[in-house]
Amino acid sequence: MERSGAALAERIAERRSGVGDPRALVGEMRRSVLLVPMSGERLWSARLGGVRWVYGFTDEVALARFARHRAPGDRPMEYAALLGARIVDEVVPALGEPAGLAVDVATEDGSMFFPPVVGIVPESAAVDAGEAQGVWA
Repeated sequence: MERSGAALAERIAERRSGVGDPRALVGEMRRSVLLVPMSGERLWSARLGGVRWVYGFTDEVALARFARHRAPGDRPMEYAALLGARIVDEVVPALGEPAGLAVDVATEDGSMFFPPVVGIVPESAAVDAGEAQGVWA
């Protein structure tokens, strides 16, 4: 069942405060519809620490905050609404390099990174494939 990003934002807040189940957070990310900014025909992403991070936002307020920092002015930012599972299962592997999902990056103390590891992305795209299995915590 698809869900808005509100439930994901709540799970992120739980994890950032030191509580909550990492598996539940990953599950919520997979079920949530995220707003992904577009740059022309491409999804907005950035490279940091050897990983390409696809940006996703839990709501239009978080996306607008990002847009004000990245594209100041009154010009609206184009975006796609994608299921988190589609981002990590299809988009990330298609990038052909280590890639993960960064959620709500412009939100003060509210961002969450889903790295390219087994349990989040397909094993074929995971940087830790072949190592001890488990969900990132």
